Amino acid sequence: MEYDTVAVFDLFRKIRRTGRVAEPVPPRPGGLSCPKAAALHGSVQLRHVDAGSCNGCEIEIGSVFGPVYDAERYGARLVASPRHADALLVTGPVTRNMAVPLRRTFEAVSEPRIVVAVGDCAIDAGEFAGGYGVHGPVGDVVPVDAQVPGCPPEPEAIVAALRGLTGR
Repeated sequence: MEYDTVAVFDLFRKIRRTGRVAEPVPPRPGGLSCPKAAALHGSVQLRHVDAGSCNGCEIEIGSVFGPVYDAERYGARLVASPRHADALLVTGPVTRNMAVPLRRTFEAVSEPRIVVAVGDCAIDAGEFAGGYGVHGPVGDVVPVDAQVPGCPPEPEAIVAALRGLTGR
C-alpha cells in the first residue's frame, strides 16, 4: 500500500490546526458531592449496572464516555469488573430478577462503595413504579450516594455528577 506523502502531511497540518474537538470544560465543581469520594483522590473507576432500564440512560452514558464529552479527562473511567471498581453507575428500576445480582455486585465493589443512580427510573422507579416485575428504585436495594435526575439525563448532568465524585 502506497501513500501520497503530500496528502498525509496536509492531513497532519489540518489536525494540528483544528486541535482537540470536544465540549468546552465547564467550571470546576465547588467540592466533592459525596463525603466518601475524598478517598478516591480525584479518580473514580466505575462499573455500570443496568438493573432493568429501557436503555435510554445507557445511550447517554455512551455519549459521556465518547469523544465529545470525554469523562475520562475528569478522572472517571468505566471498568469491566466490580472488583476493579470504586463506584457503581446504576440505571433503570431494579427488577425482581436484578435485586440479588445488584446487591452482590455492590458487595464486590471495594470500599468506599459509592453508588450513583442515573435517571428517574433508578431514583424512584419512574414510569415502572408499581409494576409486577419491578422490585423498586435502586435505593431500596443498595444505599445511593449520588443521583442524576432526568429521563434520560443529559450527558452534561452525568458528567457533572462524575466531576462531583472526582473534584476535577
